[in-house]
Amino acid sequence: MKADIHPDYHEITVIMTDGTEYKTRSTYGKPGASLRLDIDPLVHPAWTGGTGRMLDTGGQVARFNKRFSGLGIK
Repeated sequence: MKADIHPDYHEITVIMTDGTEYKTRSTYGKPGASLRLDIDPLVHPAWTGGTGRMLDTGGQVARFNKRFSGLGIK
């Protein structure tokens, strides 16, 4: 590796939305910095899987299905 081209990798404190904290290593901020999360990965659907509902606004999905319904495997 080349010297002096990589960011500093140090320990920071991550503060969750419920107030719990943990220490991790990151290139964020300076050594000892705190990172406050706005979205809690313990409950947010992006990390927990959530419910994968597809909303059909304006009939877009219905029109697509009607238009291409005959292209399936027979």
